[in-house]
Amino acid sequence: MSIDADIRSYLDDCRRLHGLDLDLDRCQKVWEAAIALPDSAEPATARWLHGDLLAENLLVQNGRLAAVVDFDCLSVGDPTVDLVIAWELLNPPSRELFRSRLEVDDVTWIRGRAWALAIALMTFPYYWQTMPERCAARLAMARAVLAEAPPLLDNG
Repeated sequence: MSIDADIRSYLDDCRRLHGLDLDLDRCQKVWEAAIALPDSAEPATARWLHGDLLAENLLVQNGRLAAVVDFDCLSVGDPTVDLVIAWELLNPPSRELFRSRLEVDDVTWIRGRAWALAIALMTFPYYWQTMPERCAARLAMARAVLAEAPPLLDNG
């Protein structure tokens, strides 16, 4: 099964969750726009990625990042998934500074945005009844994704 099929299945599962206050039609449009993107301007180069770079896997001490934990998803591939922290942890101005400092192009940024949404959608069906705090954090992340207008791409 492809990641696209997986995310579409999670969207269907989310539609059956009682009380999930999220615009799932808009989520689907964000996902579909991301999978229709052209190849990134950067050559496809596999890199190390954490794969689960979320707040719950970051340890902070004295206001500074002290450690990253949970390397179960560590692999080599497209590190775009690790951009999800921008929508989970940062407000819009901080997110833009983060993007600027990383020099992330529009296509990569939109893919990272879609990954943040995808991770939220994966979370809801699995943890809706058992981990409400985790679901609340992912709901906030999904809403941050939906609140951000994606960059307009010049496809011509």
